Amino acid sequence: MNDRAEPGGWTPGGDKGQGRALGDPDDVAAVRRANADLYEAIERGDLDLMERVWAQPDEAADIICVHPGWMPLRGRADVLRSWALIMANTTYIQFVLTEDNIGVRGDVAVLSCEENILTGAEDSNAFVATGRIAATNAFVRTESGWRLWLHHSSPIISDDEDEDVEEP
Repeated sequence: MNDRAEPGGWTPGGDKGQGRALGDPDDVAAVRRANADLYEAIERGDLDLMERVWAQPDEAADIICVHPGWMPLRGRADVLRSWALIMANTTYIQFVLTEDNIGVRGDVAVLSCEENILTGAEDSNAFVATGRIAATNAFVRTESGWRLWLHHSSPIISDDEDEDVEEP
């Protein structure tokens, strides 16, 4: 990661879609790794890893998860149940994360990013769908490291009309 700080304390990111970061470089790297663990758990369908990603009830005031189009889920049990349901019904998913921005203040960190998603069906080698999601993940520092306590994701709706307009 680039250690040059911009005005306001932001540090430009490196390659692979990394955006700006504010905070101690070691904390920023640890938060980025915790975020990667979240998406690795989803891609692998690994509920054990997903359980380790999320904070315990005594580590965060209120664990919250908002999946695209869902009502907010509160509490560790409901959040993990939702991920188990998603994993059970997803045969293939891959995330390419871009535009990440990280801010770390004390024992709290917020990471926003774009999730560029590829999904496929089990009975087909063919590509099925893509999508772009704006995500915000908030982490809390615990004795075990950085743990997720809030995940909020919403679809990015592109305006095709803007893309089709020709410049004069």
